[in-house]
Amino acid sequence: MSLDPAERGTLAISETAVARIAARAATEVHGAGEPPGRGSGAAATVRGPAAALRVRASIDYPLPVRATVDAVRSHLIRRVGDLTGLTVTQVDITVSALRTRSAG
Repeated sequence: MSLDPAERGTLAISETAVARIAARAATEVHGAGEPPGRGSGAAATVRGPAAALRVRASIDYPLPVRATVDAVRSHLIRRVGDLTGLTVTQVDITVSALRTRSAG
């Protein structure tokens, strides 16, 4: 027995869950990492089927900041969309630190 989609119920994904997914997904991009300090480094606003993200990240020095941020933005739109089913309409990224790799 197959139910009509309108009769199946609803799914609500909390803004906190979307923010955690975004924070984790941002670290999946080469050269990007978690921001220094506490907190997940991400926040989300969900309105119906759409999400807006605000993400803080650190970037490995000397990678090009703009290119790395563009890669993070594209990845977040795709990854958060795939995992949540939401359409990511906006991604604001703040680069909060440049990380240098230690020799050794």
